[in-house]
Amino acid sequence: MKYVKSLVFLLAVQAAQAGAAVGINADPELTGAAPLPGILSGQQQTSNDSSGFDNTPAPTAPVMPSRMFGAQLFNGNSPDSGATVGFNPGYVINPGDTIQIRLWGAFTYDGAMAVDPKGNIFLPNVGPVKVAGTSNGNLNALVTAKVKEVYQANVSVYASLLQAQPVKVYVTGFVRNPGLYGGITSDSLLNYLIKAGGVDPDRGSYVDITIKRGNRTRASINLYDFLLDGKLGLSQFADGDTIVVGPRQHTFSVQGDVFNSYDFEFRDSSIPVTEALSWARPKPGATNITIMRQQGTVKRSEYYPISSAPGRMLQDGDTLVVSSDRYAGTIQVRIEGAHSGEHAMILPYGSTMRQVLAQIRPNSMSQMSAIQLYRQSVAQRQKEMLDLSLQKLEEASLSAQSATKEEASLRMQEAQLVSRFVAKARQAVPRGQVVLDQNNLDSVLLEDGDVVSIPEKTSLVMVHGEVLFPNAVSWEKGLSPDDYIKKCGGLTQKASNSKVIVIRQNGESEDAEDVKTLQPGDELMVLPKYDSKNIEVTRGISTILYQLAVGAKVILSL
Repeated sequence: MKYVKSLVFLLAVQAAQAGAAVGINADPELTGAAPLPGILSGQQQTSNDSSGFDNTPAPTAPVMPSRMFGAQLFNGNSPDSGATVGFNPGYVINPGDTIQIRLWGAFTYDGAMAVDPKGNIFLPNVGPVKVAGTSNGNLNALVTAKVKEVYQANVSVYASLLQAQPVKVYVTGFVRNPGLYGGITSDSLLNYLIKAGGVDPDRGSYVDITIKRGNRTRASINLYDFLLDGKLGLSQFADGDTIVVGPRQHTFSVQGDVFNSYDFEFRDSSIPVTEALSWARPKPGATNITIMRQQGTVKRSEYYPISSAPGRMLQDGDTLVVSSDRYAGTIQVRIEGAHSGEHAMILPYGSTMRQVLAQIRPNSMSQMSAIQLYRQSVAQRQKEMLDLSLQKLEEASLSAQSATKEEASLRMQEAQLVSRFVAKARQAVPRGQVVLDQNNLDSVLLEDGDVVSIPEKTSLVMVHGEVLFPNAVSWEKGLSPDDYIKKCGGLTQKASNSKVIVIRQNGESEDAEDVKTLQPGDELMVLPKYDSKNIEVTRGISTILYQLAVGAKVILSL
């Protein structure tokens, strides 16, 4: 018994020591270990300080792309290294480059050789071969000729440039990050500009970039030659070369019907309008130009046909607006539905429905007494009014006040319900139907893009919405709207005392209470009813349900 008690005591002591060890090792401040992330430790990470204020940094504002033509070269998507993968045939070999030599046949050799300061490589059994100053395209022929002087037969040669000499190039002037950047001699000017962050789009020049070696200017670069014509000379850099980006020079802005709507930079104090247009590339159909002068204290505007651009000049700060002054000469109208003639008609501007009716070829199924007209401008206006009603509904739902906690909870649930309803309603697309009056149908003016639909004769009445079985019902003379609703199972519980609308084939809508009998092709829309303590929410939902039923012919449930 004593042995058992002693054993239990020893186990308890070991467990206590183990627990103490675990407690110590689990403290990051004692062990130096990093604390567990909040998602793993179960703790929520906050940025509140001891005073209780939230110190979470504000999200950074998105960087707007520059309007300067040329800034797209340095938009942040270019590789930061810009290392050249291969070497062009015109690359001139310099001391420090590495040449790969392979000889096989009667004499074999395979090795990489560095070009020494004198410009030579040393081939076994051949001697020094001067390769500095030779282009990469002529390297193999030069080495082969030297080897053939010793091994005239049975020895084949292959020589290739393996690695160029690393160089350090200064990039300065109006770039984002001036400094000294490493690369190789065959890297292009764009590679080094990308490493320096690119030309400063607010201060730097895209047309005044110089490459210097000591006090001598080796090249003057205009990046517009590359962007517009694809011309960019390949400069071979050496250790200590300097790329200088000059300050912004003269600029003009181009707007309107052009493919390149940018701010452009130019060297001289003025630039021909024809050259500016060649940079901006007007769209087909552009007819006129507007020049807005910004010189001095008075702003002036000049308006010319685009054909008179030759001989006119732009100055620093001017704005060139390209416009298309088109005047409607003809319109196109589509004919759909029960119609045996052409489905597209070209009519003079200002034509009426009379001219369309004269060319329509109805058939035996054409319901000419219910001609329908759909117009895109009407659909856009219906969409705007629907969006405005939805916005007001959301505001009324979210701004409702509550007197008690229970009422606040109900308000929150109602706001969530309304938000889901609004999200669904925003997806509805109005059809843009114009309600036509058969008495003055001939005088209806048409617009370009109108669709005239000739409905087919039918013997059905459609019943939609809050009925037990929405369906198409065969038309019977003398039946009322209530009769057709009963044929579809009657109203649902949601639709008690709800609004019922009758929509005629020609787009007219009437309250079912004012309609005694229906006609073939009519539609019954039984709208759902929504009750809320908030009168504005109830009124807003009712209005939107009606707009969707009439404008888009859809019924949304809450």
